[in-house]
Amino acid sequence: MNIWECDVLQYLAGHDYITQSVLSRETGFSIGKINRSLHDLVERGYLTDKYSLTQAGKELLQQSRPQRAIILAAGYGLRMMPANMNVPKALIEAHGETLIERIIRQLHDVDIHEIYIVVGYMKEQFDFLQDMYGVNLIINTDYSTKNNLHSLLLAFGHLPNSYVVPCDLWFTSNPFRREELYSWYMVGESAEEEESIVRLNRRRELIGTTNFNKGNAMIGLAYITSADAAVLSDRLKLMDSDIKNRNSFWEDALFSAGFKRIYARVAEQGDVFEIDSYEQLKELDQQSNNLHSSVLELISEILGVEQCDITNIEVLKKGMTNRSFRFSCKNNQYIMRIPGEGADMLINRAQEYSVYRTINGLGLCDDLVYIEPISGYKLTRFIDNARVCDPEDITDVKKCMAFLRGMHERKLSVEHFFDLFERINFYEQLRGNVHSVYRDYEQTKANVFSLKEYLDQQVCQYTLTHIDAVPDNFLLFEENGNEAIRLIDWEYASMQDPHVDIAMFAIYSMYDRVRVDQLIDTYFTEGCDLSVRLKVYCYIALCGLLWSNWCEFKLLQGVDFGEYSLRQYRYAKDYYRIVNEYLAGNTEQKG
Repeated sequence: MNIWECDVLQYLAGHDYITQSVLSRETGFSIGKINRSLHDLVERGYLTDKYSLTQAGKELLQQSRPQRAIILAAGYGLRMMPANMNVPKALIEAHGETLIERIIRQLHDVDIHEIYIVVGYMKEQFDFLQDMYGVNLIINTDYSTKNNLHSLLLAFGHLPNSYVVPCDLWFTSNPFRREELYSWYMVGESAEEEESIVRLNRRRELIGTTNFNKGNAMIGLAYITSADAAVLSDRLKLMDSDIKNRNSFWEDALFSAGFKRIYARVAEQGDVFEIDSYEQLKELDQQSNNLHSSVLELISEILGVEQCDITNIEVLKKGMTNRSFRFSCKNNQYIMRIPGEGADMLINRAQEYSVYRTINGLGLCDDLVYIEPISGYKLTRFIDNARVCDPEDITDVKKCMAFLRGMHERKLSVEHFFDLFERINFYEQLRGNVHSVYRDYEQTKANVFSLKEYLDQQVCQYTLTHIDAVPDNFLLFEENGNEAIRLIDWEYASMQDPHVDIAMFAIYSMYDRVRVDQLIDTYFTEGCDLSVRLKVYCYIALCGLLWSNWCEFKLLQGVDFGEYSLRQYRYAKDYYRIVNEYLAGNTEQKG
């Protein structure tokens, strides 16, 4: 059967036939399609000549009747910040009920009571649903490192004749039905989404987009029949086994080559609201309890405004240590930083506070409005039209190295010191009894630590050093008609040899040795002594091992930095070897 025949049969399963005009209005099909569909359904024996279901028609519907639902609710929902500081996104309230309870209630209304909820982040908060609604929880322990493709894989055994439902959808009317005849995926009626991977064709099938076509908005609700569940399960298993798919959505499996066609169910404007951000929640329900958060209360107090004055909240990309969001308030824009998972173990906020007291107002950092020395909450003014340094653009690099050297030559000071050797041991100890993922770690560490003897022989003039002076922390922008630079994120800043900042810039940029030497020469415009160059090499080895250990700790927290972590370990090994080979060769020449 084609999709028009299926929809006509489904409609007549729950409604008496009146006229073809009524059928046309209810299904959205033309009178011509309605006429042909009725004729063919009678010919196939699914309808009587009075257009009521035959026994064969009832049996056909029974084969694919919805039996269960899988609700995906494992993720962080970071873009909802600050609405979900204390609750997972699925438990955010809109119009007096939580998003997930509304979905459960709508499923119950069509007699679907076999419901599986895949949970991960704040999973304990979902426990009450088992007692109140009789749902089943499936725990995704990899929610922080994998996307929802993995979540659906965990529930693959429940896919036949099942709805797949994202937890962040709010439907105006009940989208679930007692009768379904084919697998479908819900999209928006317009085709204006540039990031969508699918678009609707004339046969109401979803096909892949090309570089020349925009796609239909992907809503996420779907229905999977028994026949298609087996194919989808196989694709989920295959894709999940490949590390390249750790960030994939389950739709990537649905629209893969394993399916010849997936029909679309088109939602009209106003049928469904995706609650994926604070602003979307506010648009749906301005009275939602989750619009009032402790973070917004703090901002209101700091700026001396009402919470209603805080608008246009936009969550920024999650950083390595923190979460941040941008917002507007009375014609100004700000960024609020909120420390991320495990940040309190890595950052001494009292020391950071003292650094900002030292540098604020000197034109070195972004404009600080507020910083809390215990929690680490920080409010700064947003720099409009700023861009980060491009480490592949030599002009950018020269500007940033000149800025960095100028900062170092100010000889600013604070009371705390960043000991590279101590910090390596500290990050290592944070793993507890968990051994390094690198088999030769102990030898690598011993090699790198042996460089201390050379460093102790060098003359170092300690000053306030950023420690994390990487390209992404340099902001370049226009100010009063001139180009200006600011260095942000001073969390690790301490007293140290300022040449450590050169090493940090190099290893974050993942420079090869030629580029490393170019960077050193860019900083030392007057020329660089070999002894100083070797010292920077030593710092590259030490900082590589430092951040490698940092990455290993973050991995235990569920945050994987991929190639970056591996490259840091390589810097530790390669630059120890470079320094050691030179020192060994120099010793032989002296002998």
